[in-house]
Amino acid sequence: MSDTNVSKVKGLTPQQAYELLRSEPRAVLIDVRSEMEFLFVGHPVDAIHIAWIDEPDWDINPDFVKHVRQVMLGGLSRISEQNSAPVLLICRSGKRSLEAGEKLVEAGFTEVYNVQEGFEGELDDNHHRSSMGGWRFHGLPWAQC
Repeated sequence: MSDTNVSKVKGLTPQQAYELLRSEPRAVLIDVRSEMEFLFVGHPVDAIHIAWIDEPDWDINPDFVKHVRQVMLGGLSRISEQNSAPVLLICRSGKRSLEAGEKLVEAGFTEVYNVQEGFEGELDDNHHRSSMGGWRFHGLPWAQC
């Protein structure tokens, strides 16, 4: 297996992500879901919203990396691995955030984490979310407009 098939985005459970955010003041949690998901489904407290894919066309945000760099103080996380501030990404179930994280790694970010299970987790047998996993399921702090 070549290195190109192995993601350099590190995975964290929702609980591990929450602990990293509490223990590392430079860490930033970015919610990559659509604006409507972020507002109406809810989001982790203190998460910053930068959509990876959003309406009306559901195209990948061509300015995603630029917006993350702006949040991370002008690219501070590109200085070196030792000085890199952790960027944690979350979406609904952990798939979009992994894709977005791979783009950040490709752009030179070195401390990129994907919140596995996402905010709502996978669908259960009744096609419901937040019943088997995810940030909300684990009782971590979240808000809704």
